[in-house]
Amino acid sequence: MSVETLSRRYASALADVVEKTGEAETVKSELNQWVEMMSSSRDLSEAFGSPAIAHLNKEAVLERLIAKSAPSKTTANFLRVLLRNGRITELAAFSEKFELVLEERAGIITAKITSARELGEGEKAGLRSSIEKMTGRRVKLEFDTDENLIGGVVTRIGSTVYDGSVRTQLENLRQQLVNG
Repeated sequence: MSVETLSRRYASALADVVEKTGEAETVKSELNQWVEMMSSSRDLSEAFGSPAIAHLNKEAVLERLIAKSAPSKTTANFLRVLLRNGRITELAAFSEKFELVLEERAGIITAKITSARELGEGEKAGLRSSIEKMTGRRVKLEFDTDENLIGGVVTRIGSTVYDGSVRTQLENLRQQLVNG
């Protein structure tokens, strides 16, 4: 099973729990701290990922870390489940998907906007307004620049791409001229 599929399942299950307990923000924050800790310590990542280290030793390390960092019961149990299932090294993917699932359930969508240059605050606000009107949902915007676009913007919402770049418009025009 792919990490994408697994992360969706784990994230959905965790989201179900935190929605009942009201711990969504706490667990999200704690998972981000754990992701940071795991990514900043190569030894820790290698220890949890190594098949040469006994599972009991991994459990002991995890329990010491849990005792030291004192996360919520929900976060601690989630980490234990990941370790028990040999998935704790994929915590970053699960944490990222967890945040996306929470946003989806809250009616928030993410739009990735790529432009040829850095956009001003007014342009960003205009894009947000347009996308919210188009989708009927609240929007979280992520911005990137790509000088190869020449001008315009490319917007990705989920798997749908709205390409309003000058480069694409010129390519379409070229195709029309070639094809008559």
